[in-house]
Amino acid sequence: MGDQDLGAQLADQGYQLTGRHSAVKLCYWTRESLERGRDCYKGRFYGIQSHRCLQMSPAIDSCNLHCRFCWRNQGWENEEVMREYDDPEGLLDRSIEAQRRILSGFGGEPTVSRERWEEARNPRHIAISLTGEPTLYPKLNRFLELCAEKEITTFLVTNGTNPDGLRALDPLPTQLYISVTAPNRKVFERLTLPADPHAWEHLLESLEILRGLRTRRVIRHTLVRGWNLGWESQYAELDLLGRPDFVEPKGYVYMGRSRQRLTPDHVPSHEEIRRFADRLVARTGYDILDESPDSKVLLLGERSSRRWLPGRAPAELNGLQPLATAS
Repeated sequence: MGDQDLGAQLADQGYQLTGRHSAVKLCYWTRESLERGRDCYKGRFYGIQSHRCLQMSPAIDSCNLHCRFCWRNQGWENEEVMREYDDPEGLLDRSIEAQRRILSGFGGEPTVSRERWEEARNPRHIAISLTGEPTLYPKLNRFLELCAEKEITTFLVTNGTNPDGLRALDPLPTQLYISVTAPNRKVFERLTLPADPHAWEHLLESLEILRGLRTRRVIRHTLVRGWNLGWESQYAELDLLGRPDFVEPKGYVYMGRSRQRLTPDHVPSHEEIRRFADRLVARTGYDILDESPDSKVLLLGERSSRRWLPGRAPAELNGLQPLATAS
């Protein structure tokens, strides 16, 4: 990153820097899973083990959006593809080492079983979503390949404004998210403050690409009351353009740096997100498969969609039927 003040600031916020432009940070749900056996909604929805999930970014200082609801640092991003970059082999090794350093203190906690702690030290899932736009990392393909060789599933979250980056993905991540956080160009530009005037067109292009990718595909709508909550017909058009396996309507959380730009009044209730989801399924033909009120998120999909990661379907949830929608 070349900015010692920034590095110190991120370290103070709990980031473990793993290279010039990469970092790891312990997820809240990793802690919850270790100490209380509570998995995040991706555990409930897809069967991941939250205590074995590593949250990282290979592009911590590279992003082309400045979303008002983003809880990360902003204002220092390099909006171009990085010219110097960390080697993927070292990046993966250092990321796992950083996660182990973060977890070291849990080994002696009476609330954490030794077996669960040992499992956590060997991550089986990597969420490439911490901060920045990961498709701007030029060696992302090799990083994904290395993860696959270690039998680590990858969850890649992109803002969808780099369609060339999506086209170049090989191999594909285990699960690919595109964040669709606005129903139209006007709301998109007001809420995400894009650096590129063509960012909206790039997002539409990425949704067309998403439709044909042979991996688990998700569209996430992060919904902020008073900004982008509503417009279900327009969101439905975007969802049908990308035709993902799953759609996740999720409520904005008032946390981190977003508190400098938004207020608690912008936080929707789970009931508001549920009403949004009910209207969305009526326009897309998807079903409500599940929901997590703790995270204010619902899972929408088709009945034939395979929601569980291979070998991760809980026995008690096999054959789970879609939830009823509002009448």
